[in-house]
Amino acid sequence: KGSDIICRVKNSATLPGFIFNVHFSKVKINLPTVTDTDKQIISTWGTRNRIDLISLHCTRHADDVREMRAFLATQDLQETQIFAKVETVEGLKHFDEILKEADGVIVSRGNLGIDLPPEKVFLFQKSALYKGNMVGKPVIITRVVDSMARNLRPTRAEATDVANAVLDGADGILLGAETFGGLYPVEAIKIVRKICSEAECVYNHYITFKRVCKYVGEPMAHEESVASSAVRLASIVNASMIAVFTTSGEEARLIAKYRPPVPVLAIVIPHVKTNSVKWTIAGSMQARQLLGVRGVFPVLTSPDVATSVAVSEESVLKLSLHHGKMMGLLKHNDKVVVFQKILDSSVLRIVEFED
Repeated sequence: KGSDIICRVKNSATLPGFIFNVHFSKVKINLPTVTDTDKQIISTWGTRNRIDLISLHCTRHADDVREMRAFLATQDLQETQIFAKVETVEGLKHFDEILKEADGVIVSRGNLGIDLPPEKVFLFQKSALYKGNMVGKPVIITRVVDSMARNLRPTRAEATDVANAVLDGADGILLGAETFGGLYPVEAIKIVRKICSEAECVYNHYITFKRVCKYVGEPMAHEESVASSAVRLASIVNASMIAVFTTSGEEARLIAKYRPPVPVLAIVIPHVKTNSVKWTIAGSMQARQLLGVRGVFPVLTSPDVATSVAVSEESVLKLSLHHGKMMGLLKHNDKVVVFQKILDSSVLRIVEFED
């Protein structure tokens, strides 16, 4: 009535906190996905902090992503990535178009669990992960250890759920109530990380590699061919790491798409940008964005590499590999497959790490 919403309470429950969302199940809503408040926050706080990515809530159509990207361009945030948060049946129906337009997808299982029958949620999750894996775009899963908002340990079902998400190909796990309002936020992160690490140990990288190769088909584009060859070479020579030189991060993403069984060290070279008025060096955003790609460990090199011929890529590679050793990814005499571009050629070579 008027500005009030009249509700009928059909079951007893306790509503903790002070922020509540209202979800209309299976109802087509014509409200804009990007609100004026969203735009105001992005144009002020977002522009000031040069945000790396945006989680676009309630994405229903590919046009929602296009609208946000167009707005970001007006704020000089063209390089900010958009992760479409799919949480309604409407978004599910247009998932393929959304995936094509977005930089990544967040599967919001909380609201989807309301819109979909419980027995259907896992089907969409597996389908979303498969499709994201095939095109090399990150897919993130939410609502995994809800019970840890109040309990120190997850249930057995929750622990298995986290592991299965990793085995199905998820790039990341997004915690919500467990960390922003839970009693054990640090413990929740530690336990989920341990489960993810354990699941990674038994993940079948080879099967995913074959599936992606089959999906891409032949003849492969030049970039796909080099990326898949780097992963294949790493397996053949029993390398411990793939090191890739990149400015945009795309080379590292392509290699990660083929799910190598070893970590990918993305050596991000800063690049000089100009709008004819001022010169800037970019690269830190590209390095941070790679943190959302499964299996990739970004390293941002010194701006001197972009502006000076005195700093060679060999010296940068040596420093980066030593950084990999400090992270526990390399040890003495380990083999590393190195990808780099020399003029117009893409080169793969094998080096042996010397401590």
